[in-house]
Amino acid sequence: MELEGKKIGIALTGSFCTFEKVFQELEKLVEKGAEVYPIVSDSTQTIDNRFGKAEQFLKRAEAITNRPPIRSIVQAEPIGPKGYLDVLAILPCTGNTAAKLAGGITDTPVLMAAKAHLRNNKPLVIFISTNDGLGMNMKNIGLLLNTKNIYFVPFGQDDPKKKPNSLVAHCDRLLPALELALEGKQLQPLLESHTEGR
Repeated sequence: MELEGKKIGIALTGSFCTFEKVFQELEKLVEKGAEVYPIVSDSTQTIDNRFGKAEQFLKRAEAITNRPPIRSIVQAEPIGPKGYLDVLAILPCTGNTAAKLAGGITDTPVLMAAKAHLRNNKPLVIFISTNDGLGMNMKNIGLLLNTKNIYFVPFGQDDPKKKPNSLVAHCDRLLPALELALEGKQLQPLLESHTEGR
């Protein structure tokens, strides 16, 4: 399914090490003619870190999408009743966000956006990025994999020797994952190793 003309929510959570690649994917979506709606977690809009300042992230998201990010639970809630998104991606999705989503907790703009979007039986795509994906968070990933209308960008271990529990999705699989999710399908293979050149 083509992404041109599709209304795509992109919700950023605090896996800051992936942000540079995330913004590159936002640019690709806009280039393909998608209407992109940025949504940011509390951490994304408040934490300055070695990968950049929060205000810079917000400005860059707005510059790419030509829309100010949704920054509060109140702003995210209308995604449900207005139903204006075709697909929503949590990109990246931290282990903390995955755990709360699996537990039905709605205490951030991103989680409210996900809850509001799912009530419309529309696809939610998870771009996992967590250091404990093969540890404490595996049970939450398992629950989400088995939940209606939730799909994953294929993922793998990014550093098995130094971080054996860490899982990160493949950025180059985001667009095809979104396309198939719009058709109600999971992009396969789901598990792909991180190799040189990816």
